[in-house]
Amino acid sequence: MKQMYAIQSNREIFIVVPAYNEAKVIKATISPLITEGYSVVVVDDCSSDNTWEILEILPVTRIRHMVNLGQGAALQTGMEYARRSGAAVVVHFDADGQHDWREIPNLTAPILEGKADVVLGSRFLRPGDTQQVPLAKRFVLRIGRIISGLMTGILLSDTHNGFRALSRKALAVVQLQENGFAHATEILSHLRKANLHYVEVPTSISYTTYSIAKGQPLTNSLNTVIDLLLRKIFP
Repeated sequence: MKQMYAIQSNREIFIVVPAYNEAKVIKATISPLITEGYSVVVVDDCSSDNTWEILEILPVTRIRHMVNLGQGAALQTGMEYARRSGAAVVVHFDADGQHDWREIPNLTAPILEGKADVVLGSRFLRPGDTQQVPLAKRFVLRIGRIISGLMTGILLSDTHNGFRALSRKALAVVQLQENGFAHATEILSHLRKANLHYVEVPTSISYTTYSIAKGQPLTNSLNTVIDLLLRKIFP
């Protein structure tokens, strides 16, 4: 039987937000999280804009990397802080506004109800969500899904969706060594090795003009696939 987590308030749910040069949107992204009473932890991965200064005036925990290490490293820094702070659940949440904060309860519910150790968001469980994903990105994600499945033995519908939730038990197991884009596959390796129970839940992604202009929709996906291929060829 999985462990249930009876929380007294949303303060026991830690939202870890890795951020790099997100000054234009970071306040709008995390303001709803603050309003909902979550414990927000923003890890600034050595931004060169004024992301850090904006965070200074917001009621969040802010942690700064002195050198740019990558999204995986930023997530690990945030998860370690949350673990040491006694988090019941940790949610990974993108800083660019692509994730919908209103879906957090659906993401955390399986953990709080003792049904899963890890909950993984998927853009490919509902037709409407799938249609929101640009066609080129959809293609690359499918390739990454297959490669990741071959490497880990876990074939998800949406391996590289950054919207996910981890229980306190999972936090003790998932220690990311991959600093870059391949951390999503590394997480699956940890799940299988520790025999953690996971489920996928549908999530929507908002591909905004801002995030598209920043080059995230396709470039990040291509980098992920390249990272995975290189590690498959040169273990």
